[in-house]
Amino acid sequence: MKGSQRHEEILTSTEGVKRPLPSSPWAQNYIWMILDDYYGKELQKSEDLKTNACITSARPLPKMVRDALEHIHEEVVARYYGCGLVIPECLSSCRILDLGSGSGRDCYLLSQLVGEQGHITGIDMTEGQVRHRSGAPPHPPSRPLMTFPSSCQVEVAKKHIAYHMDKFGYREPNVEFFHGYMEKLGDAGLADESYDIIISNCVINLAPDKRAVLREAFRVLKPGGEMYFSDIYASQRLSETIRKHRVLWGV
Repeated sequence: MKGSQRHEEILTSTEGVKRPLPSSPWAQNYIWMILDDYYGKELQKSEDLKTNACITSARPLPKMVRDALEHIHEEVVARYYGCGLVIPECLSSCRILDLGSGSGRDCYLLSQLVGEQGHITGIDMTEGQVRHRSGAPPHPPSRPLMTFPSSCQVEVAKKHIAYHMDKFGYREPNVEFFHGYMEKLGDAGLADESYDIIISNCVINLAPDKRAVLREAFRVLKPGGEMYFSDIYASQRLSETIRKHRVLWGV
């Protein structure tokens, strides 16, 4: 912070233990580590979310979206942690980038809407093996829970490519997934002016450097390209306690 020789913030863990949140330049890496641990290791399914902040009421989905969701593998759907997909109409043959693609649910939905001549790229930062958590989920499920082998988000997305291409009747895959950071799309090899549309589903709020996210999005969009995203917003300034709470940052 300005005028400060040393500024050390504190991040409160789920157990109430206070840990230092280091200031720049490596605070960003520390936040990435926390998010990777939560989304890549602790969560196995949407019922494992520790709050309902991402679960929002919304108007009914268009029929084309509902129909497309019916064709997506149940493991991919079970590992979905978004708060709402916002997409335009007329997506045929578009090239679309999904920032924070997770298990790939939105990518596989969009794969059907752009058709075999379109292309979908998903990028997500989570990696590492999921560890099973003990205890009941915070929200009792309305139906028996499906269980799947432990794997990270990007691995879940990649391993179901063949399943979905067969399901959609495509001869060649029109989706790809990368492990990487939306603040550093160049590191994943994403070129300038290469996408017609960018989407993001409840992920940009997690980024420690949101300006970098928007700069990179602008760089990879084609001239006249569009960005659509849903997210969590605050209608007022947050207290320091809330800003530095590990779970509230992560969800």
